[in-house]
Amino acid sequence: MMRLSRALRTRLSSNEIRTAMKRKSKLSITAVLAVLSGTAVCAEDKYSLKSPDGIAFSDFKGYEDWAVVSSARTDEVLKVIVANPTMIEAYKAGVPNNGQPFPDGSKIAKLQWKPKKSTEAPFVVDVPDVFTQAFVIEKDSKRFPKSGGWGYALFNYEAASDKFTADPSPSDCGHACHVTVKAKDYIFHPYQKR
Repeated sequence: MMRLSRALRTRLSSNEIRTAMKRKSKLSITAVLAVLSGTAVCAEDKYSLKSPDGIAFSDFKGYEDWAVVSSARTDEVLKVIVANPTMIEAYKAGVPNNGQPFPDGSKIAKLQWKPKKSTEAPFVVDVPDVFTQAFVIEKDSKRFPKSGGWGYALFNYEAASDKFTADPSPSDCGHACHVTVKAKDYIFHPYQKR
């Protein structure tokens, strides 16, 4: 509530005080809405993307907080593989080593960074530098019957513009690579023991 000095209150009518308070409240509400709108637009940009085969990035909303399945390193990138709760539950039940497939609704994301040498560690170690891509896979047997029930998409990240874009590659590009692990329901990475 707006505080006014006793002298000012005696000079202003109660209507003038109410009008001033309403004006201040409207300005505060407008400022809060402007900040929230800006945040929503930034988040909406990423989640409005779709791959050429129609896989929506919004299907993977919250991937930033999913449980870690595994990690990997190539010469070019550091990778952290995360999965949604449906897939983590299946992993913990023994899938795919028990011969069962992952259930529909399983989702996994391979998050990739360019590596750099740590300047702080007292030993030689590569650490993540610039985030580059989110490679996502989702299980939906009805939508993706020709690829073992899995759909694949790649969303590239450009650090300079702080924007994601859908990679123009078709989703079967991912499946062609994953055929080598068909016996593990097309998934390379096992759930690592903790």
